[in-house]
Amino acid sequence: MAETNDIWVLTDDRAGNRSQALGVAEALGRPFIAKEIVYGPWARLPNAFLGASFLGLDAASRRQLTQPWPALVIAAGRRTAPVALAIKRASGGRSRLVQVMHPGAGSAGFDLVCVPRHDPESMGENVIAIIGAPHGLSAEKLAEARARWLPELAELPAPRIAVIVGGSTRRRRFTEAMARELGERSSAMANASGGSLMVTTSRRTGDAADALFAAISAPARLYRWGESGDNPYVGFLAVADQVVVTGDSVSMCSEACAVPVPVQIFAPPALITEKHGRCHASLYQAGYARPFSGEVLGGEHEPLNAAVDIAGAIRERGLQPAE
Repeated sequence: MAETNDIWVLTDDRAGNRSQALGVAEALGRPFIAKEIVYGPWARLPNAFLGASFLGLDAASRRQLTQPWPALVIAAGRRTAPVALAIKRASGGRSRLVQVMHPGAGSAGFDLVCVPRHDPESMGENVIAIIGAPHGLSAEKLAEARARWLPELAELPAPRIAVIVGGSTRRRRFTEAMARELGERSSAMANASGGSLMVTTSRRTGDAADALFAAISAPARLYRWGESGDNPYVGFLAVADQVVVTGDSVSMCSEACAVPVPVQIFAPPALITEKHGRCHASLYQAGYARPFSGEVLGGEHEPLNAAVDIAGAIRERGLQPAE
């Protein structure tokens, strides 16, 4: 996609934030520039203190944020909010701001704030509620991934069950016992149905990956995060007849629901925060996922991608740059 200065996407070191902001930009279908920003120590301060400023950025990040200012800024997460507001102020108010997730110090100054339904926050005319988190797994990308990976995975017996594994968070630990339970129950699910597993871990899985892989007794294709070769994460989702996903990441659960096959969320109480629990409940209520039962399920659902809904709201409100 050709670059233009009309749309900036602020991308930082949090993978979930990056995928959400980039997913919205891609759903708009317009050229954009991704501005990689790195935070300094001041970014730890509350946004109410930082206000509209580049104070939380390192020097290199500040140098790349210069005029001509963009017509639209798309960002996600609390720490990007002061940066987006500073861009709007420097542009004389001409830059429009779209923020995914609550900005941390009120929504004033943003043209559109996209708040997940599972995050209870005050609403306003510039605030919309979304289900899950936006992402970049469009129907086109999934079709491309299926064409790329199906020949390589075709020998695995159906149903092919994608097992998408996150791991520990800042508040909760993904233990070896949890990993072992997931491996054993997923294997039982595959063996009982005559199927197979496609298992991929993440950076946060850590050493629990050893316990997970040791517990798997079904036909399987395993991928440990960081190993050589292409990461099959999107390919596993695109090829899957069923999906099991750990519930420690809103973004990961939302991406799992991008495919129309049955999705089950593995959510041990000791791993799941209250916020994640609210996210799961919203996905269950809307019919996108179910709690992990260890059984192959029937039925399909509409693919979930809040990025498409946000892109629609941007167009409806006239926030996108003119063609």
